[in-house]
Amino acid sequence: MIQRKHLIVLIMIFFLYKLKFYGISGKALQIYQSCLGNRYCRTAINYGDENSNKVSNWAKIKHGVPQGSIWGPLLFLLYINDLPKIINKTSASIIFADDTSILFTHSNLIDFNKNISIVFATLNKWLGANQLSLNFNTTNYVHFTTKRNKSVNLQIGFNNNFIINSFHTKFLGVTMNTTLSWNNHIDLLVKKLSKACYIIRNAKTCMSAPSLEMIYYAFFHSIMSYGIIFWGNSLHSNIIFRLQRKVIRIMEGCGNRVSCKSLFKKFQILPLKSQLVLSLLMFVVQNKTLFLTNTKNYNLDTRQGNNLYLPQATLTIYQKGAYYSGIKILNNLLMDYTRNSNLLVTRKNLKLL
Repeated sequence: MIQRKHLIVLIMIFFLYKLKFYGISGKALQIYQSCLGNRYCRTAINYGDENSNKVSNWAKIKHGVPQGSIWGPLLFLLYINDLPKIINKTSASIIFADDTSILFTHSNLIDFNKNISIVFATLNKWLGANQLSLNFNTTNYVHFTTKRNKSVNLQIGFNNNFIINSFHTKFLGVTMNTTLSWNNHIDLLVKKLSKACYIIRNAKTCMSAPSLEMIYYAFFHSIMSYGIIFWGNSLHSNIIFRLQRKVIRIMEGCGNRVSCKSLFKKFQILPLKSQLVLSLLMFVVQNKTLFLTNTKNYNLDTRQGNNLYLPQATLTIYQKGAYYSGIKILNNLLMDYTRNSNLLVTRKNLKLL
């Protein structure tokens, strides 16, 4: 089995060979070599006065990944590529760039604690073998549970350092709490979208309607639509819809009591719930391998055999999730399509509904 350091060296040699093969030499080759070798760093402290500034001596970098380049994420992923294989026996790992999350699920509390202890001990050995250390200040764990069940206070640590037990955490820009009510994430969205309303209000005095639409999609829509398939069905999402109506009225320059239905059609902007439906449909279409049809699940050819199989679920939090909601919406859309054969379902038509 090829070790990580050998694999990185092989990639470097292959890339250098390709540069030579295509005739790219000279300055371009020197820039590439300086990125991976003979790198130095120093520390500068600025006190505000040129005479009192302090600068350390240059020191050669012997370990680590070059920052600020496109090679950084690739080399880092190569360096930690064997981590999931080590801990995936009793847990599931999610790695995105330098964000690493480990998921544990078990119905028995004793086995749950046991699996966490085993994985954490293995993780510490792996960190030590790879000359890495765990930052306990930025690492936390969240125990996801239903509102009826009480969360368990676990102590996970190493060498008298313990991971912080948090009631909410931020994962890839989405803030999740222990009960997945999404109120923490929506509170952050309200602050960001309120700033967007302020920007559009000030920009309206000196910009045309098309320019305002561009600002809306850049500062408001991009924030509102990100991760909407997760938090869009939350009870707290009505606050976001009120802000969306507010910004639409600002763009039109009308009062707070004017109906927004015609304004949404005028600007061809989807309301929050319609945007949620579109995002869920796109999620199902783009992840077809995650779903089964009724024919494949029951091995029977029925009238609704082409519909997606809807699993049995009693938890409301699961029914509001992206997987379950996406299946229900797509099945309802297929039923409408069979009733009306002239219905053409496209993304453009959905936006005009």
